[in-house]
Amino acid sequence: MFNIVLVEPQIPPNTGTIGRLCVNLGATLHLVKPLGFDIDDKAVKRAGLDYWDKLDLVVWESFDAFLAEHPIDEHSYMATTKTDNLYFNADFKKDDYILFGSETKGIDEKVLLAHPEQCITIPMGEAGRSLNLGVSVGVVIYDALRQNYDGFEKITITNTLKD
Repeated sequence: MFNIVLVEPQIPPNTGTIGRLCVNLGATLHLVKPLGFDIDDKAVKRAGLDYWDKLDLVVWESFDAFLAEHPIDEHSYMATTKTDNLYFNADFKKDDYILFGSETKGIDEKVLLAHPEQCITIPMGEAGRSLNLGVSVGVVIYDALRQNYDGFEKITITNTLKD
């Protein structure tokens, strides 16, 4: 449904949590090296629990390699604190690429400056500087789902409660 791109993620549990989100949404997770951990790290697996083997995962050797295959265009959004363009103004479409930078560095500022119209942000109060990466991905990806809910393959939940 969507493509979540983590550029140089550093914290294994964040990536595991995001992997779990991707499985539940039918999204592809793209990890761009260098990673701050081994994807076989048990912290990644623990956060992803039994979802990791169901994950549609693509690993890229570098951000340049990713951009060579998927240049920033109208099908791409980059989450950053360095813009005033709110994510809920974005017109997400199925198969879009939504990029999130490293927990410590974000996305390369040169790339952001070259594509300001593709930058989005999550509004935050003055007391905070950023949200956890897993939370940020969840906020944005579920709004993208809201905008594209028709045709979404829902998980069927059987109600086992008895009167």
